[in-house]
Amino acid sequence: MFIEPRVEKGWIEVICGSMFSGKTEELIRRINRAKIANQKVLIFKPQIDVRYDEQKVVSHNANSIDSIPIPHSSKILELAGNAEVIGIDEAQFFDLDLPKVCNKLAEKKVRVILAGLDMDFQGKPFGPMPTLLAMAEYVTKVHAICMQCGGVAGYTFKKVHNEQTVELGEKDLYEARCRTCFNEGMAIIREQIKMDLR
Repeated sequence: MFIEPRVEKGWIEVICGSMFSGKTEELIRRINRAKIANQKVLIFKPQIDVRYDEQKVVSHNANSIDSIPIPHSSKILELAGNAEVIGIDEAQFFDLDLPKVCNKLAEKKVRVILAGLDMDFQGKPFGPMPTLLAMAEYVTKVHAICMQCGGVAGYTFKKVHNEQTVELGEKDLYEARCRTCFNEGMAIIREQIKMDLR
C-alpha cells in the first residue's frame, strides 16, 4: 500500500500496469484521501477517453470521480490554479510534453499522481510513460490476473490484430496476460500475418 510522504515539497507518483490491473482505482483512492484531508485537488484525463463518461474518470469497477478532459498536457498548467494535488488518468494517451508539465508542477510544490499503461499491446513502452517512470519519486506497478492461465499479468494483449496503438476498448478488444500467455498470443498473431501475406 502506498503511504503519502509527510513533506511540503512537490513530487511525482506514477501508478502503472496492464489493463484491468486497478490503476484508475488506485488513482481514485489516492485522490479521495487527499480530498478527505481538505487538499485542493484537480483531476485531468485525455479528451479522447470517452469509454465510460465524457467528463468523469471511471474505473472498470464503475467507481468514478469528476475530471477535466483536455486535448493537450499544456492545458494542465493553464488550469492548475492553486491545486495542491493533481491527478492524471490514462497518461499514456497524452503528448510527449506531459513529463515537462509534471516537472513544472512538482517544482511548484504540487503532488502529481498519474495512472497509465506502461506498455502498449505489442509490449513496448507507451507514449510519455517511460520518461514519467524514470523521473517519478514514487512508482507503483499494479498487476492484473492473466485471463488465459490465472497467473500474474503485466501485459495487455489485443485480441483483434491491427496496427493502431491508440484504440479505446475493453474486454471485447483487450486481455490482461502474463508474459508466457502474451508471447504465445503474439506468436499466433505473427503466424497469422505471415499466412495472410501469402
